[in-house]
Amino acid sequence: MAFRQALQLAACGLAGGSAAVFFSAVAVGKPRAGGDAELRVVEPPAWAGAARPGPGVWDSNWDRREPLSLVNLRKRNLEPGEEELASRLDHYKAKATRHIFLIRHSQYHVDASLEKDRTLTPLGREQAELTGLRLASLGLKFNKIVHSSMTRAIETTDIISKHLPGVCRVSTDLLREGAPIEPDPPVSHWKPEAVQYYEDGARIEAAFRNYIHRADAKQQEDSYEIFICHANVIRYIVCRALQFPPEGWLRLSLNNGSITHLVVRPDGRVALRTLGDTGFMPPDKISRS
Repeated sequence: MAFRQALQLAACGLAGGSAAVFFSAVAVGKPRAGGDAELRVVEPPAWAGAARPGPGVWDSNWDRREPLSLVNLRKRNLEPGEEELASRLDHYKAKATRHIFLIRHSQYHVDASLEKDRTLTPLGREQAELTGLRLASLGLKFNKIVHSSMTRAIETTDIISKHLPGVCRVSTDLLREGAPIEPDPPVSHWKPEAVQYYEDGARIEAAFRNYIHRADAKQQEDSYEIFICHANVIRYIVCRALQFPPEGWLRLSLNNGSITHLVVRPDGRVALRTLGDTGFMPPDKISRS
């Protein structure tokens, strides 16, 4: 009985925590004529809703896969014993670890007017070869490659795949480049229209929720998955996965062909093994365009 009551209390706590999630307002100084700063409040995007907890609080149910949140303690005809309740919880518990490798596409022709013409440069093709060799050298059994449907990501995938024969490929529009959320602090050289944040932000958030989460309870072995996409997408995903303020995504920098390695444990804890690693490339092959 005590065990069941404790679980019920914990479940209420989880539900309450989810309901109380809020975005912290960010005050940004804007100088006035008199020298004082006028505060500007950065509002969260409408699509984000109650997506993250307050500062410094780890949300253990960030992916909505915490076992206790999946067991409905109220909708039952009979009072189960402690053993049955423990069995139900175990049914939803993840057992495997997910290793997620986020690869930024290689250097491409940025001046092309059409997206289909933004192909890899000769250096970009070399970078993809080096990234493919690096991934192959890890000796891991990769489960799949998911890549953006944009030209530069497809071409990067084509080259990397040659070094990972037999690994299935999946293309998705969710991982296309875009403007995830208005960065803080803002920058002067990159200012998309508000509608772009509205459209791209919801899509990139959907990519995060779809691909970044703890393993399914049915997964028995650790998985190693590759996602080949874009700098903005990767930086946003890293911030969200670590529960850092996503508005800070533009403070991170990623080289072309770089490898970012996230680990999601069965209990939902997330670790960042590497961020934008290009140490396997000679210095003259490194670029950030």
